[in-house]
Amino acid sequence: MIDPLWLLPLGFAAGILGSMLGLGGGIIVVPVLTFLGFSPTASASNSLFAALSNAVASTVSYSRQKRIEVSLGLKLGLLSVPGTVLGAVVSSDVTPNIFKVLFGLVLIASAVYIFLRKRLHEKESTISKQMVLFVIGASFFAGIMSSFFGIGGGIIFVPLMVVGLGMTMKRAAPTSQLVLLFSSFSGVLVHSFLGHPDFIHAGFLAIGSFAGGLVGARLSIEIKERYLQILVTVVILMAAAKLFFDSLTDGLVM
Repeated sequence: MIDPLWLLPLGFAAGILGSMLGLGGGIIVVPVLTFLGFSPTASASNSLFAALSNAVASTVSYSRQKRIEVSLGLKLGLLSVPGTVLGAVVSSDVTPNIFKVLFGLVLIASAVYIFLRKRLHEKESTISKQMVLFVIGASFFAGIMSSFFGIGGGIIFVPLMVVGLGMTMKRAAPTSQLVLLFSSFSGVLVHSFLGHPDFIHAGFLAIGSFAGGLVGARLSIEIKERYLQILVTVVILMAAAKLFFDSLTDGLVM
């Protein structure tokens, strides 16, 4: 294991990206922790502490900017809670190789979302009863992903709000942070009850992520996203490739 102080800049960087993109910083934190030798459950649970801290800072900042759809965020957040409980329990039984493969797929999905984000911003959608029901079901599934992988679930919530409910990215990403406040908090509680987190490492991640959330929410107003999207997409795809490679080589050794 590494010196916990090194987790401060990791949490800070992940917090900035998580706040700006509305995904939660887990897509950065979890691969790094996995590469550093943390177990799947420790990686996910420690990352959720960072996601919770980031969601608190981002929600406060975005609420001051009046960019959060509070009613929708509260509803989706509460709907995700049962899924987070299930995800935390199931994560206890996953093997490292399976976790790496599954999380690699999640990273690829995240990269696709980031790359297509501008198109999502321009997308308009008519809200139907069927879509509302789908969003409700997807919230439960996002809760499972949030707690299982430690990513917060924003990869599902943000595209759903934009494509399914016709929201703009400028409001969907901030609203996602309110949703993540519920999903990450409930996930933290269950993971802690099950004894999964390393509280020292999780604490340093949370401190860095909180500061990153404040900075990311402020930067999101003016920053041009094109180069940031390219950089983050490349990093995510490299992390996914490394996870697949490690899973394959570990399987061959066994």
